[in-house]
Amino acid sequence: MSEPQTLRTRAGLNLAPGTLKDSALVMIDCQNTYRGGVMKLHGVEEALEEARKLLERARAAGTPVIHIAHDSGPGSPYDVSAEIGQIATIVAPKGDEPTVVKNYPNSFVKTDLHDRLQAIGAKNLILAGFMTHMCVNSTARGAFNLGYHSTVVGRATATRDLPSGNGVIDADTLHAASLAGVADLFAVVVEGAADIKG
Repeated sequence: MSEPQTLRTRAGLNLAPGTLKDSALVMIDCQNTYRGGVMKLHGVEEALEEARKLLERARAAGTPVIHIAHDSGPGSPYDVSAEIGQIATIVAPKGDEPTVVKNYPNSFVKTDLHDRLQAIGAKNLILAGFMTHMCVNSTARGAFNLGYHSTVVGRATATRDLPSGNGVIDADTLHAASLAGVADLFAVVVEGAADIKG
């Protein structure tokens, strides 16, 4: 039996990760939502630290940075007007870095993210944030459909255990499977911030 290949490989698509000098960094839903309570993610603090390293390198390189925040309104874990829905302090926007507020898993749906990226001439995206199986996955797919070359930084994202028909899918398994699904076609996946070159 032959070794499995991704659709990306079979289609002859670019397998090289984006670099800081030719990409925009999109920080997806790095909100306090995921640091405690009902939405706490497995390994969230470690993922935020990896995202912080990536963000600091991007800032030092002059890479455009766009933050995304999910809003589901008052009383929800995604209330951007409350502390729980704020972007975590260690990766919070600085200076003129914009925050795009969204209401759907795909950061491009009913937002001006695509317009903002087009305005700065971005063709390559580096993605980090939460959750691996949900908004990171959906945004990578949306970016692919719009013609972007995306790179997902695996250690700068995380997820949680999910129920299934056969019991529970643990967060580590779901995280790995979600990254593999994205890497099959929609984006290049790298392990950590250090794998993104300057």
